[in-house]
Amino acid sequence: MKKLEEEYEEIQPKIYAFFYAKTGNSATAQDLCHDTFYEACKNIASFNGHSTLSTWMFSIATNLLKKHYRKNKYQLSLMQKLSLVPETEIHSLEELAEIKEDTRKLLYHISKLEDSEREIVLLRIYGELSFAEIGALIGKSENYARVTFHRLKLRIQKTMEVSL
Repeated sequence: MKKLEEEYEEIQPKIYAFFYAKTGNSATAQDLCHDTFYEACKNIASFNGHSTLSTWMFSIATNLLKKHYRKNKYQLSLMQKLSLVPETEIHSLEELAEIKEDTRKLLYHISKLEDSEREIVLLRIYGELSFAEIGALIGKSENYARVTFHRLKLRIQKTMEVSL
């Protein structure tokens, strides 16, 4: 932690410049820079000294930038999808209530899964990640993520049918 404090003055402008060059937005660059140092302080115990502190900080920055792009891509994609919904597909209040009830039931059944199982389902459904990305995040193969998600989907469908 002391080393991080000592090198903060030298590393911080480089990290900020990296984010500013990548995003072109000063406020976003400041937020991401802040998040990078927050993550570094939180995880300083995992810094093993195999690389320089600067390299370690940039790996955190790169991961945060990827996360930022994924989040913005998802939000942009969602807004584009919503703007393309034709009026004929807009639901009545009764239909919306039914959809909300189905969503609530689905979330209930997802919440009953074990933590590792829930993570796979949420990453796939709400994170819209590929099975390769999910596999990399959980430290398993793409095939493991695909098969596990399929089995969990069948289990949830079965329990939802029984509860109807």
